[in-house]
Amino acid sequence: MLHAVVPAGGSGTRLWPLSRAQRPKFLLPLTGTDSSLLQSTVERARLLSDPDHVYVVTGAAHAVDVARQLPEVPGDNILVEPSPRDSAAAISLAAAVIAERDPAAIMGAFAADHLVLDGEAFAKTVAKAMELASTGLLMTIGITPTGPDTGFGYLRLGPPVGPGYQLGAFVEKPDQVSAVEYVSAGNYLWNAGMFVWRVDAYLAELQRHRPALHDAVRTLAAAWDSNHREALFARLWPTLEKISIDYAVMEPAAAAGKVGVVPGDFEWHDVGDYNTLGQVLKANDKVGNVVVEPRGSAQTFLTESKRNVVVPAAGRLIATVGVDDLIIVDTPDALLVCPRDRAQEVKGLVEELKQANRTDLV
Repeated sequence: MLHAVVPAGGSGTRLWPLSRAQRPKFLLPLTGTDSSLLQSTVERARLLSDPDHVYVVTGAAHAVDVARQLPEVPGDNILVEPSPRDSAAAISLAAAVIAERDPAAIMGAFAADHLVLDGEAFAKTVAKAMELASTGLLMTIGITPTGPDTGFGYLRLGPPVGPGYQLGAFVEKPDQVSAVEYVSAGNYLWNAGMFVWRVDAYLAELQRHRPALHDAVRTLAAAWDSNHREALFARLWPTLEKISIDYAVMEPAAAAGKVGVVPGDFEWHDVGDYNTLGQVLKANDKVGNVVVEPRGSAQTFLTESKRNVVVPAAGRLIATVGVDDLIIVDTPDALLVCPRDRAQEVKGLVEELKQANRTDLV
């Protein structure tokens, strides 16, 4: 059985003002259903895992909300980071805790803020990755590209291995010309940041490439059920290197031929901004307007308006006349209006608010 780990961090600044530091995007129902992104991720993992085999790694500010949204997940399986130290620390801590409980466990790591519409296809792909992970390979799941995209890193496939491939190399986010070349070549996948491995195999690679991080998380995991845990966290956690798991472990392991990849042919979205939401969610009318997370009495009248993404989160009426391709997000304390093709720039707006000391709004 899979031990499913869901890293739940980040504030989703490109989805401001709906997503805030205290209530980030993974806690929000942005799936086209009543489920939050986090709940949807755990629901997919449950196709391969029992509730007591599901873990969430999150920050102290979000631990209570995570527990409320996932009452079936044991409290001891919600691993709370005192401060964010990037994905290598978060995922390695989970691997170490699982290893204490089941040294030969197979673990999967799946981000809380990704949207996968076909849970069955996802589960079949993970099962293939588990098959190869049982041999000792560190596995990643790549997404078959639907077209050239400069927003994702890529995975270059090596020779076939069982139901997958050996990973040739991790490739950084490309320019447009390179992205076209990768997709045309047919042996590149999008890097979706999904991993599957035996915890003993992963921890051995962590010890080889990041020994200080390895020793710290193993020490924390050994004391997980003791009275010394909080004191150890206070002493060790701030010293951990801030580094992504790709740089810390996966890239050097791939260079040594120890990483495999399984292609995922399911629809996958990194819900990073409002334009993406407009592409993913079903339109509410025949002219492409998408209304996200309507609240109670909130209404929208979109007259002679097309392809807008509207979020009436304040509960009041939003009306438009003759406007197309806009993002309109209405919350009780902030209103955002911007063109859909500039959705990525919302992150910069949040930085401006921070510089203006408007931390009450971020």
